[in-house]
Amino acid sequence: MNVTERFLNYVAFDTQSDENSETCPSTLKQKLLGAAIVEDLKAIGVADARMDEYGYVYGSVPGTVEGPVIGLIAHMDTSPDCSGKDVKPRILEYTGGDIVLNAEQDIVMKAKDFERLARSVGKHLIVTDGTTLLGADDKAGVAEILTAVEELIRDKAPHVPIRIGITPDEEVGRGADRFDVKGFGADFAYTADGGTVGEIEFENFNAASAVVEIKGVSIHPGSAKNKMVNAMQAAVDFHAMLPAQERPEHTEGYEGFSMLAHMEGDIEYARLQYIIRDHDRFKFEQKKNRFLSIAAYLNEAYGPGTVTVKLKDSYYNMKEKILPVMHIVDRAKDAMREAGMDPAAVPIRGGTDGARLSFEGLPCPNLCTGGENFHGRYEYIPVEDMEQCVVMLKNILKP
Repeated sequence: MNVTERFLNYVAFDTQSDENSETCPSTLKQKLLGAAIVEDLKAIGVADARMDEYGYVYGSVPGTVEGPVIGLIAHMDTSPDCSGKDVKPRILEYTGGDIVLNAEQDIVMKAKDFERLARSVGKHLIVTDGTTLLGADDKAGVAEILTAVEELIRDKAPHVPIRIGITPDEEVGRGADRFDVKGFGADFAYTADGGTVGEIEFENFNAASAVVEIKGVSIHPGSAKNKMVNAMQAAVDFHAMLPAQERPEHTEGYEGFSMLAHMEGDIEYARLQYIIRDHDRFKFEQKKNRFLSIAAYLNEAYGPGTVTVKLKDSYYNMKEKILPVMHIVDRAKDAMREAGMDPAAVPIRGGTDGARLSFEGLPCPNLCTGGENFHGRYEYIPVEDMEQCVVMLKNILKP
């Protein structure tokens, strides 16, 4: 089975994770794909392939030569931001210009809005019908890992010992929660969970979530003076005190942000949910402290206990854990060059399982898979880029 066939098989599974679930995996349907991956691994010769009770898939391949034990990791879930049910992929040869994904619903991927399309002229793109995401994040990574391992085994090519890990719930920040680092047994690993061909990432955001709860006092508006506390108005005041220039739509590169992700409320109660991101740890802590300072200010204005803030760190910048072992980044760059890529280290404006795993003792940079426009209806991936990423992974595993 080639990488395209394998990928198309995997996107047929609906594997959206659920940030509001308290189970692991957060959605049981992820285990359906996990079971299929286990069967695929066994079919290509990974005899010990298995899935644990939490939906994590593991497997190993003994080395034909001595060398470091290298892990390859990807995740099976897709983002809750856009439907992953009944994905209808199709392959088209891209000759340039706009791509009509769905004529009936007038869903068009416009070249002027997605400048990276220009890199794919002459390639064969896998796209959707515009009503769902595609799932290249990260079923492309899963397909590429399995295809690389299959080809190494089939061709009896020399390779170091290999460890394979496929996780659930990465998209809701829990992919590393129950990952068995000790049992995995790798000296270092790579997540195959990136985008544009040639990119390698070992810097990511420090990340936290913030929940702001506001208690109001409901009084008839006709007699509300000096008595009513409108929780919705206090919520508006809170949000307005965060710097407008530090929103995602105004930032890029190493610039951090605070983003309002959800809001609800009435006069007596309001709730705001935020995510907080910054590559720089000092600036990250400053952003979190700003939330506390605003709450303190509003409690002075509206009364003690009106506003409460709950902060929770999600993951940290893996850079500090990768710098001491930069040889693993160099190994990946050499593998990319050998595959015909032009390697470029870029900061992740997000996070991966590898960030958490790096802090748990498993250094784990992130590798490209070729996909673009993740988490939405305009997601696509070139067939040729997936094939190139398979070659890159095989090169990494060579002695």
